[in-house]
Amino acid sequence: MMKGYERRKKQLSALFIVSFVIITITTVHIYSWEKTPIFTTLFPSHAQIVQLFPDENVKHVKQSKDNIREGEGVVNVPSPSSSIETPSFDAREDEGVVNVPSPLISINSTSSDIRGGEYSRTAQEMLHENTTQIVEKSTSTEISENHHDSKPPKQQLVKPMAPKKPDTAVGNVSFENKACNFGKGRWVTDQSRPLYSGFGCKQWLSGMWACRLTQRTDFGYEKLKWQPKDCNLDDFTGPEFLKRMQDKTLAFIGDSIGRQQFQSLMCMVTGGEERQDVEDVGKEYGLVKARGSIRPDGWAYRFPITNTTILYYWSASLCELDPLDPINGTTYFAMHLDRPPYFLQHYISKFNVIVLNTGHHWNRGKVNANRWVMYVNGKPNTNRKIAQIENAKNLAIYSIVKWVNGELPKYPGLKAFYRSISPRHFFNGDWNSGGTCDSTAPGSLEVDQDYSSDLIGSGAVKGTDVKLLDITALSQVRDEGHISRYSIRATPGVQDCLHWCLPGIPDTWNELLFSQI
Repeated sequence: MMKGYERRKKQLSALFIVSFVIITITTVHIYSWEKTPIFTTLFPSHAQIVQLFPDENVKHVKQSKDNIREGEGVVNVPSPSSSIETPSFDAREDEGVVNVPSPLISINSTSSDIRGGEYSRTAQEMLHENTTQIVEKSTSTEISENHHDSKPPKQQLVKPMAPKKPDTAVGNVSFENKACNFGKGRWVTDQSRPLYSGFGCKQWLSGMWACRLTQRTDFGYEKLKWQPKDCNLDDFTGPEFLKRMQDKTLAFIGDSIGRQQFQSLMCMVTGGEERQDVEDVGKEYGLVKARGSIRPDGWAYRFPITNTTILYYWSASLCELDPLDPINGTTYFAMHLDRPPYFLQHYISKFNVIVLNTGHHWNRGKVNANRWVMYVNGKPNTNRKIAQIENAKNLAIYSIVKWVNGELPKYPGLKAFYRSISPRHFFNGDWNSGGTCDSTAPGSLEVDQDYSSDLIGSGAVKGTDVKLLDITALSQVRDEGHISRYSIRATPGVQDCLHWCLPGIPDTWNELLFSQI
């Protein structure tokens, strides 16, 4: 009996030892699972599985709820039933503040949250593909015969400040770190600014935009300079600009915000000083005031010292406009969504740098006020999808970028830019419902994103030699830089939270342009 007891005692001891060993090995295994690469390699985590199938993961990206309008830094994707019927100021005067619909009506099933690092490029790519298909189907034979195959974008010449870093990931999307992203950086104080006087540049600057001539008393917005994160902007001086543009012509073509950029550049080049030597050469480009008009369709000035011409042409939609009844003063106009303005078609051979922009006239109120009738392929548009304002605008932007890209091989010295949308900042209402922009300090000083906030503009230039002059995000944080409630006559009225004070934010746009030409 003692032998049986001893045998059972040995069995229990052996069982205890085996159990202890198993528990020890299990503990080590669990610890190694977290720390040893081989285990995580053999059994990938959920995050790794998501990265292996990014397209599947895009389906789970939450829809953005941000109530931000077109190009204001954050994208809103409304339902296809969204429509905006907004009354407008005199469209020809082009100084009114307008309501702008969202640009993403055509990608209802896809959304992106670009503020929290959860940005889906699939949304942008889908929008690009959808609009490109419409452009391919809609572009008239007359225009498309001049198109050339697209080429990949050329490298931009920049001053690198740091060696190239490995690719970085935002959410589940990897972005290639290029030499310089001019739209990523921060605003820094620079006591040497502004680059010209808001009191003195009366030869080129419209008084309604010279905030120094109004009752405004805070001018801290003039002292901020944009500093890209990974490179430096070239130091802008008038003589250096004229030297760089010797025997060349720069053309701004777009709406009143484009006109602001044009006037800003004229002030920057002259330092805001009177220049009697500068020649008005508007007649060379047909830019003369027509009988009964408030002003000409644009202006052109030449600096004889370097034979440099800077001009602006008013084209709020970047479309060719043809009167349906030329002898009728109240006629409607065919707005050819798939054709560039005749001015650009006719004079492109004379240009060396083109800066295009559009956006804030694309709402039903403006289209109706201008008596514009949408045309595609030379005929009145009958496609309901294209008839939606957002899709019509998308088609026009993609069409003009494609057309310009097709012209670039004919003119090797020509550089073309599409300037991204300038943000509007109406708070507590819209332009016609008490909206205000009374801030005296910027909303933020830093922009830290590797993508453009203007998905339409960035999508249109993708795969072309037309460059994106990306000013949207860096301007979005500067809501204190608008005209606001101030005016020369100090009369109360609608606040202008669309146009900018000059000197001001558009000066930075020209510094970015200067660094890329």
